Amino acid sequence: MSEIINGDKLVLRGLKFHGFHGVKPEEQKLGQKFLIDVDAWTDLQAAGISDHLQDTISYTAIYSIVRDVVEGAPHNLLESVAERIASTVLSKYTQISAVRIKVGKPHVAVLGSVDYLGVEITRHRSSVVQS
Repeated sequence: MSEIINGDKLVLRGLKFHGFHGVKPEEQKLGQKFLIDVDAWTDLQAAGISDHLQDTISYTAIYSIVRDVVEGAPHNLLESVAERIASTVLSKYTQISAVRIKVGKPHVAVLGSVDYLGVEITRHRSSVVQS
């Protein structure tokens, strides 16, 4: 089911990090590359008018959250990685109403050629579960 969210958003595409996530022992020992995309819905009008960073959320702040999660403690599932990124972003920035997080693994042991396999989740402020 694809959900369309209208409005302004911050967009971060193609973030690449080395992490130790997966259910196989070698994934948690050797690690691998992960690709992350983030959409964060928030009103950007004030920043567009003022041209001041304090009227928006810095891309680098969201980037840092993603980096800390992906390069941090290992998770078995990509779903868990995506959920941690989403809940952290929504918890830290109350002006963000929803996020879409895509986590991809480009190096997966499958029979066939793929760019990556992964998960994509969408979370709204009303669905934030405090951990």
